[in-house]
Amino acid sequence: MTVVDVFERTSGPYEDALTRYRASADRLALEPGVRSVLQHPRREMSVAVPLVRDDGRVEMLTGHRVQHNLARGPGKGGIRYSPLVDLNEIRALAMWMTWKCALLDIPYGGAKGGVTVDPSTCSADELERVTRNFVSGIGPIIGPDTDIPAPDVGTDERTMAWIMDAFSTTAGRAVPGVVTGKPLALGGSQGRVSATAHGVAHVADLALKHVGMNHGGVTVAVHGFGNVGAWTATLLHQAGHRVVAVADRFGAVWNGNGLDVPDLRRHVAETGSVFGYGKADPLPTADAVLGLEVDLLVPASVERIIHEGNVRQVRANVIVEGANGPITATAGDMLDDAGVLVVPDILANAGGVVVSYFEWVQAQQGLWWSADEVRSRLDARMTDVWRQVVERASADGTGLRAAAMDRAVARVAEACVARGLGH
Repeated sequence: MTVVDVFERTSGPYEDALTRYRASADRLALEPGVRSVLQHPRREMSVAVPLVRDDGRVEMLTGHRVQHNLARGPGKGGIRYSPLVDLNEIRALAMWMTWKCALLDIPYGGAKGGVTVDPSTCSADELERVTRNFVSGIGPIIGPDTDIPAPDVGTDERTMAWIMDAFSTTAGRAVPGVVTGKPLALGGSQGRVSATAHGVAHVADLALKHVGMNHGGVTVAVHGFGNVGAWTATLLHQAGHRVVAVADRFGAVWNGNGLDVPDLRRHVAETGSVFGYGKADPLPTADAVLGLEVDLLVPASVERIIHEGNVRQVRANVIVEGANGPITATAGDMLDDAGVLVVPDILANAGGVVVSYFEWVQAQQGLWWSADEVRSRLDARMTDVWRQVVERASADGTGLRAAAMDRAVARVAEACVARGLGH
């Protein structure tokens, strides 16, 4: 088959992040000094990262780490490996992490990192060498009390183990707290791998009940079938909802009677894509999933997948943002005006950072929780914040996106003022 990257994006995730922030700053009437502090990243580092191929060839890559705001605690945010990584994307993701941590009342600031590399073209040994070289570059600005990376697109618990080991080797002692999302053998937490998706599915259930769709057989489409998308589809399927369509970067499949999600995941594990799954019909493009008439749409792939050019095709009643920034600022306003309930990313996909925080808490206590305890605490935190956002939206007469942003930005602004920043 011919592989076309149907997730090709227009530029501008950072512009979207700034637009959403500035709108919130206007609504909150932030003082100019505070407004300026919250708009600009606190620290940025770009480093050259050698990729030493197995045959000895050396390619030079670029890596970034951005710390947007540290007023409420050390930086927190994932590291992604993708050929699409650039500094503006990392700036946007770091800013979103600041708001996400504040909204969920987690004592972290926002950070993000990435390397411009396609992990599918690298062997495991090559990825390990890239990771260790990246850590040698950003090592001075990360640490358990400074900035704590986690997995993101193209990275996983194995990557976190390499980061921990590289950092610990330099420190001359084991420093497990330098990352979260580690393997259980190195102090990781139960439930971390599926935590983001568990939060998405839980909030989706709350949103469906909010609009009176708590009956069985809710139809669902999921755009993106990586870790978050696949786990979200699995959890919604287990909850009795009818997942009728999923997409990955190679294409999309549809079955009006509902996909057998576990069977589809086995197919993906064997072939690397949903493409060619025999128990469903192919859709012409992955983005065709966005225009299906379904009750719930979960965009769980990349940023800016719903934009001004296609937002009028969206026919879902509820959208839960599984990815970071999957809806542009303008498209989000259009969906609000159309009466579509949109649960924003800084709430919907916060399960990962919540359980990362739980991992840190468990490590500090030296007391490990069961998977059921982790899920119970995660559900309680997500439910509480959902109620807070719904109440604020009702009181302010805004949508959930604006209410969540305003609550988060206000918390960070309050911390900056308390520390004497922004004047």
